[in-house]
Amino acid sequence: MCEQDTSDPPTAASSPASSKATSDSPSPSPSPSHRVASRSAPPPHEATTVERGSFCTARCTCGWSGHARRSRDLARTDAVNHAANRTAEN
Repeated sequence: MCEQDTSDPPTAASSPASSKATSDSPSPSPSPSHRVASRSAPPPHEATTVERGSFCTARCTCGWSGHARRSRDLARTDAVNHAANRTAEN
């Protein structure tokens, strides 16, 4: 007669049912609507001027900042040029 070994039951990793469950489960991925949303147009560049002491600097919502200038008019021109150049690239 054959004796059955009951001291070590099969583990979950070695059972065929559990290996099928892990291989059939899809990996999480973004839905198609998320992929489309990420390809939408970037927000417009909104450049403004910021004064610090006697200097004026152009800054944009994208993180860009121009040179510190004593002339507010030149800082405004920097802001307009940045916004126009970035809009033309996109």
